Amino acid sequence: MNFHQLHIFYTVSERGSFSAAAQTLHMTQPAVTMQIQALEDYFGTKLFDRSTKKIILTEAGLTLMPFAVRSMQLMRETDQAMSAFTHMLEGRLMLGASLTIGEYVLPRLLGPFGKEYPNISIMMKVMNTSQIMDEIHKHQLNFGLIEAPVSHPDMVIEPVMGDELKLIVPGEHPLAVQAEVTLAQALAYPFVLRERGSGTRRVMEEQLEANGLDPAAMQIVMELGSTGAVKSAVEAGLGITIISTSSVKHEVALGLLKIVNLTDASFKRQFYAIHLKSTLLPISAVTFLSFLRQHAGGQ
Repeated sequence: MNFHQLHIFYTVSERGSFSAAAQTLHMTQPAVTMQIQALEDYFGTKLFDRSTKKIILTEAGLTLMPFAVRSMQLMRETDQAMSAFTHMLEGRLMLGASLTIGEYVLPRLLGPFGKEYPNISIMMKVMNTSQIMDEIHKHQLNFGLIEAPVSHPDMVIEPVMGDELKLIVPGEHPLAVQAEVTLAQALAYPFVLRERGSGTRRVMEEQLEANGLDPAAMQIVMELGSTGAVKSAVEAGLGITIISTSSVKHEVALGLLKIVNLTDASFKRQFYAIHLKSTLLPISAVTFLSFLRQHAGGQ
């Protein structure tokens, strides 16, 4: 018995067939079958009931499953613990990132990561969460970075770095001269917001509701599909907004926009890494995620 066989056993159970498991593991179906048979020979019992159209675990298989899950988790933890010592890693990472992460958070971290791990190349696609999950499922991406937690039976989702949304106003706005304001004061002005369903919009609305305020009562003059478009509209004086501070550093430095602190509301959130349960991340990916945790504001 070895870890590879336990990994195959877990994947066959998760995918429900030898052919689907073979596709997930990039193996031939006969190779998957052979490894399962070797595991069954080792234990001297059948692990799957093959009499139905979709294979199911036998009682012995159900008993083995928690140990297979624990072994995969231990391997992930081992890779994470050892990644700090592997500065000669090589490989190509293919990751997806949602808009705010891909356009404003990761670019400033890719340079330092590249200096520390010069032999790891990164290909990043900026897309929405559903597209990221679809490409992970098709094995076109190693993992994704998204702005809000999602639930999917085939995916592992874990927090990887923190972020905060703030009230953003034009440099010449009446609120720009104040060090801090209340949420009620801010809501007296028209807003330019991200589109409904975006991670940024969802965090903002949830916090408003937590403060006993109805998001529908906001004076929304414009809803836009990108953070860049929101920033441009706010710069033009069309309204104020609530977006990630990581997305406005350049404009704040130039005095085009101003961050105003709210005295009675906090819009903190987590960014999440997501990948397939049935596929172990390469150690280069584990190293990259560990780097993000250390350098991007923590949990």
